[in-house]
Order: sequence, then C-alpha cells, then structure tokens
Amino acid sequence: MNLRLTFTIIITKLLIFILRIFKHGGTSLPGKVARKIYPDIIKVISKDFKIIMVTGTNGKTTTTRIIGKVLENNGVTYVTNKSGANLVSGVITTFIDSVDITGKSKASTALLEVDEAAFNVVTDFVQPDILVVTNFFRDQLDRYGELYSTLNNVRSGVEKSPNAKLVLNADDSLCVSLAHNLDRDVIYYGFAHGATDSGESIENSDAVYCLYCKSRYEYSYQVYGHLGAFSCPNCGYSRPLPQVACLKVVDLNSSYSDIEFTLESTDDANERVSHNARINLPGLYNIYNALAAASLGHLLGFPAGSIIKAMESFECGFGRMETIETNGKTIKIILVKNPTGFNQVLTYLLTETQEAQIAFIINDKLADGTDISWLWDVDFEKLEKIQENISMFYTSGIRAEDMAVRLKYAGIYTDKIALIKDHEELLNKALEKTQEGRTLYILPTYTAMLEIRKLLNKKFGLKEFWK
Repeated sequence: MNLRLTFTIIITKLLIFILRIFKHGGTSLPGKVARKIYPDIIKVISKDFKIIMVTGTNGKTTTTRIIGKVLENNGVTYVTNKSGANLVSGVITTFIDSVDITGKSKASTALLEVDEAAFNVVTDFVQPDILVVTNFFRDQLDRYGELYSTLNNVRSGVEKSPNAKLVLNADDSLCVSLAHNLDRDVIYYGFAHGATDSGESIENSDAVYCLYCKSRYEYSYQVYGHLGAFSCPNCGYSRPLPQVACLKVVDLNSSYSDIEFTLESTDDANERVSHNARINLPGLYNIYNALAAASLGHLLGFPAGSIIKAMESFECGFGRMETIETNGKTIKIILVKNPTGFNQVLTYLLTETQEAQIAFIINDKLADGTDISWLWDVDFEKLEKIQENISMFYTSGIRAEDMAVRLKYAGIYTDKIALIKDHEELLNKALEKTQEGRTLYILPTYTAMLEIRKLLNKKFGLKEFWK
C-alpha cells in the first residue's frame, strides 16, 4: 500500500466533505492541497482510467455533458468534473473524489473538461486517449493572451499525447490545424453546405488568414464567425470532409434544435446514413456541441440510436440555458464570456416573439477577464429588432455602468435600461415585472453566474453546481 497516497486521499476527501457542508463546492482547493502533499498524485490515480478530454474556447461544459449522457446510455461507468472545475486542481479533485482510499475506482473511464489555457499543463501529468476539441475563438485577452497563443498551447498538449485519437471541428481552420501533418486517428464534424441560413452577414475576425501561407481564406459558406467551409487559394489548406455532419437545421426557433445529421459508417460499404435528432438546447453553437459528442460516440462504435437519445435527453449544465419555472414564469440563465458566444446568444434571443425581459450581469474578476472592452465587439445593435418586445433591459454586476452605456450606444431606448447593482433587488423587480407565461433571461459572465445562481439556489432549491 502506498501510505503517502492513502494519507493524501483521506485528507483531500475530508476537505471536500467539509467544504461542501458549508456550500463552498470543494472543487479546486482540495486538489491544490493534494498536489502540495503529493505532487505526482494525478499520475498515480489516473493511470487505470481511459481518459476522454474536452477542450476549446466555447461549448466545453455542454459537450462534456452530452458525451456523459452518451456514455451512460451505453453502459459506461465514468467519472467527470461536472462542476466545470477544469484547471489542474479541479482535475485532481475529480479523480480523488471518485476513488477509494487506496486510489481505486469502480469507474474505468474519466471524462474531463479541460480549460484550453490549462490543457498544456494538464498533459504534463495525464494524457488523453481521446481528445475532443470544440473551437477556438478570441477570449479574455488578459487571461489567455492572443488567440494563436491558446491554439499553440493546445497543440503542445496534443504533441505530448502521441496516442490520443482526435475529434475535431472540421469547420474551424484553427481546430483542423491540430491534426496537420500528424499521423493520428481523427474524426471530423461540421455543418454541410445549405444546412442553415442565418439570414445575416457574417464577420470573420478571428481567423482571417491561412496559418501556413498567410493568404486570406475563401469560404463557400459560413455558419458563424470563422466557422465554415474555408479554403486557402494559395497553398490549398482547406476544410476536411466531416464524418459526422449536420445536413439540415429543421427548427431553431424553439427551446430545442431540430436537425438532420449523418454518421459515416465504418463498414466495408462506408455509407453515410442520415438520422433525425432533436437537441435539448437551442442555437447553432449547441448543434456543434451535439455533433462533437456524436462524433465521440461514433468513434467508440456506439449505436446511432443511443447517441440520438443522449442528444434529446441530456441535462443542461449549470448556467448553460438552465431553466427555472416559478409561479408560471420562466427564468433562463445563459452564460456569456466572449464576443462570438455572446453574439450567438443574442441571435437566439431574436427568436423570442413574446414580451420578455433581459438582465445582463457583467463582472470583471479574474475568472471573467478583467478587460471588458470585448463588450464593444458584441453586436448588441441587433437587439433593436426586438426591443419593442422587451419590457426592460437590466444591467448589474461590477461593470453594470459599462453595460448600460454599451446598450445605449447600441440604440436601446434609455427609458428601458435599468441599472440595479444588488442581485436580489434585480431578481425581485424583474420577476415582479415579468408576466405569467413569459421569460426573464439572465445573461451573466462566469463569476456573476456563480453569484446569481447562489441566490437562485437559495430561493428555488437548485442542484449544487458540483452536482
């Protein structure tokens, strides 16, 4: 018996227990303590697991949740960091929480969401057997640096994981580059030509030029941002054909996304078979998340029926389109953290045809990104199209004033903008003004989401975020 390992596990489990009694989650601090006591603990307790990692800028938590449902539907017992604690300390806590005092677990698979900036560090200790990458977008310059620094961090982690099979977004030129000139098993996913028509102009500001020859990309179609059928007219670098593809978006104007998608079979005929599915979330960005999870299931050889069932029935992660019903009214919490993700949320809000209210809660703490100038890159001007249906726009959080100014410059009527710093006051006033059968949308940054969700948990008894 490894006495040092057992001692570390006991101390860490005790710390997790105490922290959760006091509603503090116990997702990161225990891992930090464990690492101090036993620096190599993650290597020791992870060695018997099959490791599936999910990383990328947007969609990690939702993709991980759908994959979890796919695994569950196929009888795979797994451990996962459901709380979204995706740095090294959170990963260590996840493993320790799942093993007995000798370091053994009943589960054989670990499904880990890993922060894209931390992926290069995590892979110093544990390498994935399968890596799912969602996308790369500009995000929190003060934390992650320039976009290509994030890409190179992930690339370095991929190079440290020579046995990892890759599941990559075929529509993202940055993501595809991770497999460039590598001899790896790769499954690609993406949108087929004509699958959707957003009806709006699409600006590509994150990946305009070819990574290899610096020529400007050409697109036969775009989905949003720089995602689409890219090709370089000079060197020929281009979008690969995805094995899992969305053929058609049937309906985006609801709380579900109806789609038709294909799975390329792996038999001798190598046929592409289409299936209809309903995803338990709206929005194009969530279709990408579902396609990533479907690709993972396809890679593992799971039946299409079990994958479709997972898409339709998985439970939303906390703060990711989380819905609360109260007195005939609906509260929806939608995390926002960077321009591309925020724009997709606003596009979803444009589908709202009934009177509603929107609350923006903007913090600038370290986990949010202390530079909030990115708000000026978000297309709030599109809200002019629906402001007659929005009874009030609320701003709150540390940077409530900045958010109010941004809405004013976006053309929102100033008499419809209410600045309320206190979250409880905001919630009470907004719910009082929300009519029965209508929705209050709350769009917070990360730490603001934790704050407002803590208040909602107190009022409505939500699941704790680590559950």
